[in-house]
Amino acid sequence: QQNLQVIMVLPLHLTSHPMDSATQPQMGQRLDLRCESSNEDSGVYWVHQDKAGTLRFIVFISSLSRTTFAGNTRTSKRFEAGKDSMFYWLVVKSFMPQDEGNYFCLININQVLYFSSGQPVFFPGHKEKELDFLCDIFIWVPLTAACFLLLIALAITVILVRCPCPWQGTGNG
Repeated sequence: QQNLQVIMVLPLHLTSHPMDSATQPQMGQRLDLRCESSNEDSGVYWVHQDKAGTLRFIVFISSLSRTTFAGNTRTSKRFEAGKDSMFYWLVVKSFMPQDEGNYFCLININQVLYFSSGQPVFFPGHKEKELDFLCDIFIWVPLTAACFLLLIALAITVILVRCPCPWQGTGNG
């Protein structure tokens, strides 16, 4: 059983390079993710975005390699995490369908939270949705509003053309 390893990037202060271009693990496979920090920091957060777009906190790793998982626990049945020199790593012990999605590492520098670009990890054959929910909203809401306004304008035009309104002359003189 192979391990899948990916290194992630945070702009400005973190750098990374994919160790394996394929980020499509098999069911039950171990998945290794790493972020590389190039500066003094106060630790790294790992966050998972599921297929529905929900963000879930996984773990905080301090600069001294102390871990705090969701639920304020020191260990996790599903994940391992730690720090090796400039690398902060996260291991999904046994990759399952609920683990599919995007993984982000975050760093807090001078009270500013920086997100990595995210690493999509899905089972083989999964096609990632081209537009996310926010893009859908920005496209469909204005389009729906424009169609509604056109429909109202059309209805008003039809009513005015067919209606013998008193302010319109009779045309007799």
